[in-house]
Amino acid sequence: MKWNLRLVAANRGIWKSSELRRLLAARGLEISTGKMSGMWSSTPAVLRPEELDVLCAVLDCGIEDLITAEPNTVAPPAATEEHGRAVGDQGRDPVRRITPKPRTGRSLPPR
Repeated sequence: MKWNLRLVAANRGIWKSSELRRLLAARGLEISTGKMSGMWSSTPAVLRPEELDVLCAVLDCGIEDLITAEPNTVAPPAATEEHGRAVGDQGRDPVRRITPKPRTGRSLPPR
């Protein structure tokens, strides 16, 4: 995902994170200076839906303006053989059948 907060804010004439923070506070969203700095300079690790709603309202934009999907950056799925080797099934039959074993007796009650 690509985080476009600074670009969207700049397109709206907002050049400082402190200015955006004041606008968010006017809409009822109090963000700490540290979190605002993190959101302004890089992709936030955690972003609540309520925060995203207020950001979109203040910046008069949609979620798709703030967040851009980058599906080409995702690694392709591993092949079946490679996956089997990765989890330790080397040299085994690819179709393993699991058969339940009958239980004899009862388990002991907890002490």
